Amino acid sequence: MPGHDIITIGASAGGVEVLIALIGGLPSDLPASLFVVLHLPPAARSMLPQILERTTRMRVAAAVDGEPIEQGRIYIAPADNHLMLGDGFVRVMRTAKENGHRPAVDPTFRTAAEVYGSRVVGVVLSGMRDCGTSGLLEIKRRGGIAVVQDPRDALFPEMPQSALDNVPVDYCVPLARLPPLLADLVQQRAGQAPAEAESPQGLVGEKVEAPEIEFTCPDCGGNLTRNGDGATLSFRCKVGHRYSPEGLEDVQMEALEAALWVALRTIEDTAALARRMAMRAAERNQVHMMAHFEEKVRVAEERGALVRRALLGKDAGDGVPVRQRPKRSL
Repeated sequence: MPGHDIITIGASAGGVEVLIALIGGLPSDLPASLFVVLHLPPAARSMLPQILERTTRMRVAAAVDGEPIEQGRIYIAPADNHLMLGDGFVRVMRTAKENGHRPAVDPTFRTAAEVYGSRVVGVVLSGMRDCGTSGLLEIKRRGGIAVVQDPRDALFPEMPQSALDNVPVDYCVPLARLPPLLADLVQQRAGQAPAEAESPQGLVGEKVEAPEIEFTCPDCGGNLTRNGDGATLSFRCKVGHRYSPEGLEDVQMEALEAALWVALRTIEDTAALARRMAMRAAERNQVHMMAHFEEKVRVAEERGALVRRALLGKDAGDGVPVRQRPKRSL
């Protein structure tokens, strides 16, 4: 039986430095295939392959759709594409974003678990939000090993902390201990995958037939459906955009802020126009019209003050320490 020779790694903010140290600490003859996902802006050209190849003698390159999976190689998710695993080959696909990201960590973790089961090691590193949590749980469900960087050691602890809160993690270690740990795990025989493991509803490429809910997709405006439960809970639209509860909340707050700024600008424009009309009425000795527009100015200024306070105070309840973020209900 093969060892744990499929290693999937996910990182976001603060991930480049961590990946340099992790990859640089691995033996160059590691008998495993590594798949690395780092969140990138859509238009960015990823320099991660060039950065990482300076730290190792393993072959490092951006993944190409359809190429074979080989040991001793590090496959990097290209910008604006998801990296997914097939049986003996990789898939690089520009399918719908997940939690607003493409590439996203969860598609890589999920497809690796689905195809390779207990051979998979999932590693969640520094990053924000809860990306990688549901994918790491799927790895565990199928007999794989879940590893997270110790949040106290991470520059951005939210991603590893979310995994700790929602997944029965096997190892939580600081960065310095990750390379020797992975080297040891690769040498261990993979166990038998649980027979009861089933494909989770709504994997990439599957049709979703769950009942629609009242939320709309932030990306396309379609209705969202609820999939899974607990750490696997997500909301997905018909074309495939997927959000975790935390990810959906974040984009809704961003949309709310944008709407409030538009409202404030509209109110201030209304006040400026009414002020100009009041001055014009005063020049013409139109007392009643002047009073009418001055009242409009007063009302607009009051409304603007309310909206401005909402904007300036919107972060009062945010910034909850990572360790205080509630676990998802199971």
